Amino acid sequence: MGEEVVEYVHLPAGSDLSHITRQPRRMMVLVGQDCEADWQERVSDWIVESGCLYMMAWGRDCTSWDDSVDYAMHRKAGYADVSDDNFVMTTWHDGEPLHEVFFFARMCAFHPEFALPTLTIVDIRAEAREAAILALHEAESAGLLEDAFENPRNRSLVDRLKILVRTK
Repeated sequence: MGEEVVEYVHLPAGSDLSHITRQPRRMMVLVGQDCEADWQERVSDWIVESGCLYMMAWGRDCTSWDDSVDYAMHRKAGYADVSDDNFVMTTWHDGEPLHEVFFFARMCAFHPEFALPTLTIVDIRAEAREAAILALHEAESAGLLEDAFENPRNRSLVDRLKILVRTK
């Protein structure tokens, strides 16, 4: 895939949407707050308009985000057939540890025709946590979460991040 570019977008529920450059990308939507349906629809339209071709939803009611982005894609296409360059693959990761979604993004979230080197992480929650999310992404990318002597799923996020800091 080449060099990955990772972007973090903090987006509290109900907030205004920022400008995002349209380009082929993967998006992880981390849902930590309840969202009003109309705001979720606006965000889903924003995701599709951003050029996203692979969206992964994780967290609270993530299955609704999978459907919402699917509906946004079909609205944009006027409910006609969606061309490959506009088709957004959507997945939800209910009940999975967050680090496994990062693994999925790295190893499985590909488009058959277009390179998707940009991963945009949209964090829907009241407080930003950019440093922690980017550190978790880096730890998973470096294989640190799978190289532990014990199952990393049994460690807290804080403990995993401490391991990452010690290895730098």
